[in-house]
Amino acid sequence: MSRVLTVAAAQLGPIQKAEDRQSVVTRMIALMDEAHARGGNFIVYPELALTTFFPRWYHEDRAEADSWFEASMPNAATAPLFDKARALGMAMSFGYAELTPEGRHFNTSILVDHAGKIAGKYRKVHLPGHVDYDDTRSHQHLEKRYFEPGDLGWPVWNFAGGLVGMAICNDRRWPETYRVMGLQGVEMVVLGFNTPSVNSQRSDEGLADRLFHHRLSVQAGAYQNSTFVVAVAKAGTEDGHHLTGGTLVVDPNGKILGELDHEHDGVLVVACDLDDTRFGKETIFDFARHRRVEHYGLIIERTGVGAPLGE
Repeated sequence: MSRVLTVAAAQLGPIQKAEDRQSVVTRMIALMDEAHARGGNFIVYPELALTTFFPRWYHEDRAEADSWFEASMPNAATAPLFDKARALGMAMSFGYAELTPEGRHFNTSILVDHAGKIAGKYRKVHLPGHVDYDDTRSHQHLEKRYFEPGDLGWPVWNFAGGLVGMAICNDRRWPETYRVMGLQGVEMVVLGFNTPSVNSQRSDEGLADRLFHHRLSVQAGAYQNSTFVVAVAKAGTEDGHHLTGGTLVVDPNGKILGELDHEHDGVLVVACDLDDTRFGKETIFDFARHRRVEHYGLIIERTGVGAPLGE
């Protein structure tokens, strides 16, 4: 018997610096209505879905950036989104900047079940960018200034009829992200991203290269762990800064099942039979039969590059 999860990858176009949470939530609700009308039962929104990509803006006083963070979830601004999801029986995932009661700051995503309750939380582990203002860059990317590395690892949840995990943006480039979830039997990885269309330290790496590396990372992670991956963009030009599109759904063989071809608000709806993950997990990527952990020590013993073992 098949286990079909009909996922709606809900891309957001640009969110300008002056745009408030309520207007963004209104856009998110419109996408949810469209997804529901097209048969979706699990909607996935991007990283930092409620605001502009604020790590491009430098605050000398770090505390000034707290206005971009959510001290609770749901809150007054997002309650209508939760109410709509509950009314439609729609599961969802979205990213936001989290400010904890202890004053800690994380780049966070959540899973919300069909009853509108938060069922899972993930905090971004692989933070890109830098801490201090860098005048050698074409634009700033200050995630390391405003966020702490995530402290929850990569859990996998029994969610919406399958085994679902989360990642955020730069995490998708790291094979360890998928493998940790793969070792828990993950059947669908959902991730949001806000990716600048130009590398701030390498001007000749533009949109085409950025999209190539995006697809390469997601397709490899899906194939090597026999899982669906749903990658959802914030796209377009925010206050003069361009973000790539590239919202897509990849199957357990690493093949792209669908991809949006624009940079504005839109929904990609794909029916994913989670049983399609079984073949890969039981054959070439049957970890219990084929992994050789006795040779993988360097993966956890070293952070940076060290001396070759053959010397």
